[in-house]
Amino acid sequence: MTAELTALTWPLHTDRLTLRPATPGDAEATWEFRRRPDVCHWITRALTTLEEHRAWLTDPETLARTLVIERDGTVVGDLMIKIEDAWAQAEITEPARRVHAELGWVLHPEHAGHGYATEAVREVLRICFKDLGLRRVTAICFADNEPSWRLMERLGMRRESHTVQDCLHRSGRWLDGYGYALLAEEWRGSA
Repeated sequence: MTAELTALTWPLHTDRLTLRPATPGDAEATWEFRRRPDVCHWITRALTTLEEHRAWLTDPETLARTLVIERDGTVVGDLMIKIEDAWAQAEITEPARRVHAELGWVLHPEHAGHGYATEAVREVLRICFKDLGLRRVTAICFADNEPSWRLMERLGMRRESHTVQDCLHRSGRWLDGYGYALLAEEWRGSA
């Protein structure tokens, strides 16, 4: 877990969910939904075996940025908070260190349609802006992944880019992509 995330008190709770850092013991629970064709169609990495998935999840870089979403003790999804430096000119890089985060999420389809993804990502935005003091968060998706970009818009994120056929999908097709962002002051104004 990154130093920033380690400094927080875990687990964190929303009205219906618990968010906590992923552990190696979460491999089987997260594999249950990440292996599904309807899920891996959109995610970056479509691993083919539980062993591959376990190796990916337990990699220190992956564990450092992954949270799991639980509902009544059952893992129903996972989240990524990848804390990054902002781009800055060479002589002023220090104030740009670790002030941004890229977000990602996966929800088990059997738990979709109940607002859990919205609730979990809303809490991650709070973590980023209030607890961690970050200045900007971003998220990307394939333009065809309507549930993902609708979630971003529901949470007040702004579409900043629409790239044309720049994303190579594992289907072999070049797809359009969307990039969304939210600034801390925008979040504070809507919270």
